[in-house]
Amino acid sequence: MFSFRRAPLAALACASCLVDLSAAELKNVFAHYMVGGMSGVDQARSDVQQAKAVGFDAFALNVQNVVDPWSLDSIRWLFDAALENDFKLFFSFDMAVVTNVTTFLPLFKEYQANESYYHHKDLPFVSTFDGAALNFGYESANAGWKAELKDALSNDGITPFFIPDFDDWGGSGYTSDFFSSYDVVDGVFSWETAWPTTDTGSGNVSAVVDEGSQRAAHAASKPYMMPLSTLQFKHITGSGNWYRRGELNLAQRMAQVLAQQPDFVEVITWNDAGESHYIGNVWADSIASSPDIQAYANGYDHSAWQDVIAPFITAYKNGATDVAAITPFGAFAAAFWYRPLLASACCSGDGLGKPSGWENALDAVNFAVLLPEDTEGVTIKVYSGGNVIASVPGVAGLNAQSVPGIQLGAQKVELVKEDGTVLGAGSSTVDVVAETDGTCNFNYQVVHVA
Repeated sequence: MFSFRRAPLAALACASCLVDLSAAELKNVFAHYMVGGMSGVDQARSDVQQAKAVGFDAFALNVQNVVDPWSLDSIRWLFDAALENDFKLFFSFDMAVVTNVTTFLPLFKEYQANESYYHHKDLPFVSTFDGAALNFGYESANAGWKAELKDALSNDGITPFFIPDFDDWGGSGYTSDFFSSYDVVDGVFSWETAWPTTDTGSGNVSAVVDEGSQRAAHAASKPYMMPLSTLQFKHITGSGNWYRRGELNLAQRMAQVLAQQPDFVEVITWNDAGESHYIGNVWADSIASSPDIQAYANGYDHSAWQDVIAPFITAYKNGATDVAAITPFGAFAAAFWYRPLLASACCSGDGLGKPSGWENALDAVNFAVLLPEDTEGVTIKVYSGGNVIASVPGVAGLNAQSVPGIQLGAQKVELVKEDGTVLGAGSSTVDVVAETDGTCNFNYQVVHVA
């Protein structure tokens, strides 16, 4: 079973430094949502209803386009669906795509007073992807954001609660120097700490940067929003071809979040097919213009991850600090995932070639199984290519393991009671292969155990 390093007490003790924050609004969990094309409000309604059932409090709407009807229609449908289902939304401006924040302000002004817009401390919440290096023509980025966001909105009587992803500010994590230089922020979010860095090799994800960022944020009396994700695989012509480890990343980050107890959590992502870390629906309209993404996302359903994320959200909101407290709502909750293509594949027919970081990938069956407090005598059996490759005694809470030695063919996980009764099982629908003349796909097949 995987182990995790508990955050030092000093990293957590500074929670007492956090002042003047509404406790009722902290511990909320969001899902990053890429605004893409949809066929209608029914698809927005499906996303909102599913996310609410998992336990999410809001979608962070990543906006890259405020002009074209496909984007504006999708945003309108999402707000309609959120209103129908008592769900919340807020904007996350994608500053890597649109580099002038004033471009987003008309949209923000239009929706910030909407009944379904998420507020913290009675202020409309707004985030970003990147933007710390943008000064908009002012003497500093801080001055630029004050003038172009805070002051511009103040002229209309609007005060946002600004908690951006400013990973690109130039430092490693958020430090006291950051908060001295960027007093425009009301809190901070990190994107990059959700996965192992590209130079980590085969090492696991670390929470060291998160811990330091949270200490610095709390010392400045500001909240820290911690990211939780599964993997990152991108395979697109001209803009990226890489793999960041996803074997046990989800389970390891769950443990780190519980140990650290950040103020907010944002799951990356609900539907970003381009980077493969989606846990919800990927609508055909949203990737219709990208055959590259279609080639590695179509047929790769990740919704089974919701089964284990939902009890995690409950545990986090209840103040649990250990994975033993992530217990299922019923007899069990479980999923397993694997890559159908071995890391050693040459992918001779793929002009992009293997992704950078491929050598860090482990050919394995990975599982996360949640068992109740009174669990006794349950064995987690992992089959690969028709053979048992692991039999793991189950314990209460989160059981997570990456089982190496995956074999060609079908994959299966069973939960077996002492008397031989099968409590639950899941079987793959896509076989593992050693080579392909098609896409060099390092995306995961995620399987429900039911």
